[in-house]
Amino acid sequence: MNKNVTMPFIAMDRLRMTTDGDGVTTLVASKGCPLACRYCLNKDVLAESVPSRPITPQELFEKVKIDDLYFRATGGGVVFGGGESLLHARFIAAFAELVPKDWKILAETCLNVPTDLLNAALPAVDTWIVDIKDMNPEIYRAYTGQDNAQVLKNLRALAEAGRCDDVTIRVPLIPSFNTEEDRARSVEAVKKIGPFTKFDLFSYMVH
Repeated sequence: MNKNVTMPFIAMDRLRMTTDGDGVTTLVASKGCPLACRYCLNKDVLAESVPSRPITPQELFEKVKIDDLYFRATGGGVVFGGGESLLHARFIAAFAELVPKDWKILAETCLNVPTDLLNAALPAVDTWIVDIKDMNPEIYRAYTGQDNAQVLKNLRALAEAGRCDDVTIRVPLIPSFNTEEDRARSVEAVKKIGPFTKFDLFSYMVH
């Protein structure tokens, strides 16, 4: 374990239920994201003015272990969000080595990261929550400012690793960017990549 690895920690949100999988969870937010989504819900992860501080796996464990009994009793655990959690994949892997084996480790991700980062986190993460935005490359680029070829590559990697049952695919309806028909096509495109069965269909609320 690399005890010296750090993550740019912003904040954590304790005692969450029914939001990030099973049981009681603590969301840990970190800084950094490869995307620039038009309706980003957490622009703090990109803002230079928002403070973050380096935290080690051991320091994070000391913060979250207060909820050990809740995690064990409910099948919950720690959710890494952001920003993009997999930018800190090696931190997640090191953190997972410290925690009790019955804690769950979850990662919220857009999957638009190099595959070596996905592979670094793969053994440590129990549950994946993947927001694919839209599988149409033109819609994806218009909304995020980036290409989605890496997302497709990493979905294939998850499928090839036999992890489809551990993945929930979030497929949003994005006002002014995609339609119900686009979203249905996205679901079918994901199913062609691998036997993914868990889909979270929802709409972005834009104010």
